[in-house]
Amino acid sequence: MSKIAIIGATGRAGSQLLEEALRRGHSVTAIARDTAKIGARAGVVSKSVDALDAEALQAAIAGHDVVISAAHFATLPASAVIGPVKNAGVKRLLVVGGAGSLLLPGGGRVIDSEGFPEEYKTEASAGAVFLQNLRQEQQLDWTFVSPSAEFVEGERTGTFRIGQDNLLVSAQGRSWITFADYAIALLDEVETPKHSQQRFTVGY
Repeated sequence: MSKIAIIGATGRAGSQLLEEALRRGHSVTAIARDTAKIGARAGVVSKSVDALDAEALQAAIAGHDVVISAAHFATLPASAVIGPVKNAGVKRLLVVGGAGSLLLPGGGRVIDSEGFPEEYKTEASAGAVFLQNLRQEQQLDWTFVSPSAEFVEGERTGTFRIGQDNLLVSAQGRSWITFADYAIALLDEVETPKHSQQRFTVGY
């Protein structure tokens, strides 16, 4: 059992990561600006923290084995996460990544492809910068986990594929993963690390 702190635990990805961690018997500290919706739950300590407050975040994550950041990149840059994690003495950081920085079969990134939705560019660009910053980080044991192009609500099947830097596309031509199955892949990495200081991706 690990002590896991989840930043952004009330979001769509964060809430599924919380459920998966509890399902596996881990102890979870749920961190969000407003944790009221989490309520009182066995195995969960809720902490209402503004993640941009470095001292408050450092205090909230101190003493944990792993920190998972599931916050939006446009609102929480890499420096706001990496600094407090290192200062708190936490050795491992897993990040809920984006698909924008993944590579397409013909080369080039998803975010640079023709037809990439304009409304997602700010977040996707910030995610790519976050990954760049992690790749320059030598001390921290980090992992950046990119979902597929479509990151959606849906069932927990436990059946998916793992890739590295290239976008995964199903035989039907769709690139997608549910939050629930993504959570399985990320918690698998928490329990059995295979991608230290690497990015990997998950999809059907």
